[in-house]
Amino acid sequence: MCFSLDKVSKNLYEVLEESCNSCKSNLISLSGGLDSSIIAYFLKQRKPKTVAIITEDFVSTDLTYCQMISKEMKLPLSILYVKTTTILEAIEDTIKILKNFNDIEIRNNVVMYLAIKWAIENGEKSIITGDGADELFAGYSFLINKPEDELEEEVRRICSVMHFPAQKIGKALGISIESPFLNNAVKKLAEEIPVNLKVRNEKEKRWGKWILRKTFEKYIPQQIAWREKSPMQEGSGTVGLTNLFNSIISEEIFVEKRLTVEKEDGVIIRSRESMHYYEIFKKLFGSPADSHIENVCPYCKHTIENSKFCRMCGAFPI
Repeated sequence: MCFSLDKVSKNLYEVLEESCNSCKSNLISLSGGLDSSIIAYFLKQRKPKTVAIITEDFVSTDLTYCQMISKEMKLPLSILYVKTTTILEAIEDTIKILKNFNDIEIRNNVVMYLAIKWAIENGEKSIITGDGADELFAGYSFLINKPEDELEEEVRRICSVMHFPAQKIGKALGISIESPFLNNAVKKLAEEIPVNLKVRNEKEKRWGKWILRKTFEKYIPQQIAWREKSPMQEGSGTVGLTNLFNSIISEEIFVEKRLTVEKEDGVIIRSRESMHYYEIFKKLFGSPADSHIENVCPYCKHTIENSKFCRMCGAFPI
C-alpha cells in the first residue's frame, strides 16, 4: 500500500509538473484553494502574476489564503475589490455569454468574467485556471460520503458531462484559458487512480481530492493543502448575492412574478435570485422551454443531457 501510494503520488506530481510547465500564460487566477496553489507552486520560478477577485460588500473567504500563497511563493498578487454595482453589471454580460440563468453557475462564473476582463484591461492574452481538479479528483462535497462503488460511478458520470464556463467566457472576450488539470495526461492518470485515494479519511475527517492534498502537503502551506472545498461564490463573496436579492425583492412581488412566469412560460422559478437572472435571460433569449423535446427539466422545460443537473436553471437533482 505504501509503495503504491508513493508511486501514485510520484506519477501525479510529475504529470502535473509537466502540464503546468507547458502553460504559456503569465497570469494565474488565484483563489488560495488547493488547485490554483498547486499551479502557483509549479510556476513560481517563472514569477507569474496572480489575480484574485474579492467582493467589497460581502464576506469572502479567499483573501487570507491568496495572500498566504502569494507570500509563500513570492508571487505578485493583484486583488480586485469589486462593488455590488460592478457585479450586477457583470452578471448581465455573464448571462449573455453562458446563455443560462443557473444561479450557481452565474454566481461562480461572474468571478471568472471579472478576472478575465481584468486580464484583458491589463494587456494579458491568457490566464491559467484550476478547472477540472474537482471533477477528476472528487473534490465536491456531495461526493465525500458516498459508498465506494457509487462514488466511482458518480465520478465517471461527472467527468463525462463536465464543462467549464471559463472557456466560453474566455472565447467570448478573446482571451486564451489554460487549465493544466485538463491536460490529457492528467485526465488519463486521474482515471487510473482508484476512488479510495480520491476520497479518504485523514485525521478522522473525510476529504475529497485526498491524493492531491497528500501529494502536495509538503510543497504548499498545510492550511491550504487541507483547506475545505470552497466554491468560487464563497471564496470571492458572490454567495452574498442570494441575501441581497432576498432583501430587495419582496415576497409578495416574487410570488406574483413566479405565478406569471409559470403561467406564461411554463417555467418554475425557485428563488428571488433566480428570478432576477431569469428576467435578464428572457430579455436576451426568450423562453428556455423546448416544447418538442421529451427529455426536459421539470422546472424550466429545457433539454437535459445525461445528467442529474439542469445546466439551464441549475435544478439538482432532477
